[in-house]
Amino acid sequence: MSEYDEPLTELQKRRKFALAMGKPEALERMKNEGLLNARERLDYMLDKGTFVEVGQLALGAREEHRHRTPADGKVAGFGKVDGRMVGIVSNDFATMGASSALNNLKKMKYVKDQGTKRGFPLMFVGSSSGSRMPDRMGAPGRLIIAQDPAEYRRLRKSPWGVAQLGSCYGSSTWYACMADYVVMRKGATMAVASSRVTSLAINQPVTDEDLGGWRMHTRISGLVDQAFNTDEECLDALKRYLSYMPSNCAEAPPVVGVPKGSDDPIESIMEIVPGDRKKVYNMRHVIDVLADKGSVFEMKPAWGKSVITALGRLNGQTVGFLGNNPMHKGGAADPDGCAKATGFLVHCDSFNIPIVMLVDVPGFLIGVEGERKAAPGKIINWMNALSLTTVPKLTVVLRKSYGQAYINMGGNKNSDVFAMWPTADVGFMDPETGVNVVFGITRQDDPEEFERCVAKLSEDAAPWEVAAMFEAQDVIDPRETRKFLINMLEVQQLRMTNGVGEHLMATWPTSIV
Repeated sequence: MSEYDEPLTELQKRRKFALAMGKPEALERMKNEGLLNARERLDYMLDKGTFVEVGQLALGAREEHRHRTPADGKVAGFGKVDGRMVGIVSNDFATMGASSALNNLKKMKYVKDQGTKRGFPLMFVGSSSGSRMPDRMGAPGRLIIAQDPAEYRRLRKSPWGVAQLGSCYGSSTWYACMADYVVMRKGATMAVASSRVTSLAINQPVTDEDLGGWRMHTRISGLVDQAFNTDEECLDALKRYLSYMPSNCAEAPPVVGVPKGSDDPIESIMEIVPGDRKKVYNMRHVIDVLADKGSVFEMKPAWGKSVITALGRLNGQTVGFLGNNPMHKGGAADPDGCAKATGFLVHCDSFNIPIVMLVDVPGFLIGVEGERKAAPGKIINWMNALSLTTVPKLTVVLRKSYGQAYINMGGNKNSDVFAMWPTADVGFMDPETGVNVVFGITRQDDPEEFERCVAKLSEDAAPWEVAAMFEAQDVIDPRETRKFLINMLEVQQLRMTNGVGEHLMATWPTSIV
């Protein structure tokens, strides 16, 4: 008998215990509901055979918990997605609700620290019931937390992605709010505390869905980018998000092949965008036509809908499309739209993604509701972020661009490249409104004089006037927009730094909405 036999047998016993995960009945229930367990989620997410686990033998810190806390409820380690290294933590809800406790928080910290130091993305997957009780009760419980002052410091050294796939409270929610991209399974919940705890605290009933369901977070709070029906769809979205991103802030995003048909003539673009500035259209269709085929990946489509934010590719290169949405409130940017634009600028600049702004904006949505939602502060936050952006900024004005919104959408010197379609109209406000304000004339008062004044203001706001002063680099045929953007992206490459920006907003808060 070898002197290694007994310790190796013990090792295999402990590994088997960890791999079995939590309560069998809880695992069976997840299976019956069509959900993946913690290890199945890892298998689905990562390239086959690449997962390297750390902390597999970790157990709960309390003696009475050790027999029922395999891996202490959080499966952690490293693996590859499409051949690139990532760090990942997958919560095992079958083990004490994947509650956060002393030892599993050490595992999370280790994975997070390695990703930050070694330059690879971090993924947090699953659900958590929040803090483990009674570990966190009383003064001794307080000593478990707040041991790492940098735990909630986000420097955007590498991309973070989160999939909320069940009941998500406490740390699951905190990490989602620090992440760059968050997906949620429909039926999951994300909140500070559970509906039961919340109901007791506020002395009124509240449901999981009302408290933090997918509709609330994708449409109202804006904390979740997208929601899907299944675990698999959520994990697919996480993987697709990673495909656009560099592994860390010191790299340029990956360049991929250009799909066949991407450079076909785009005659349809003038059918998509009516020349009449009062007619609405879907800016998403414009982005689809301009981007490489099938490459558009929209972020937060159901929130802040006056603005469209999407990752995509031009000639194989990752870019961020920021466009106005005439289909919603006429494209006038409301407070949520402003916050959405700001967050997207910060995200793109932090990870060296050039920005393409497609402009058709009548201004900001003004009124009592906007003021109550801090519209002025959100407008200037957007402007501040734009001024701190160091990646290439390319702006094309399709139709109207008025007032302060003209500046926020990259007008003139606020972009590295500024171009206009022949249908562009720039000024302080719509010419018809301007005639009323400047001359005090309405169409009803004097139709002929009103039209004469409108024509005069329209002439002054025409793209030819802007181009004549060289405040625009060019006026372009709409059908040449894709080619123009590709050419200018090449001109604007950050050659001196290998495609890496200055990251002046690396510490910008991740969840200011």
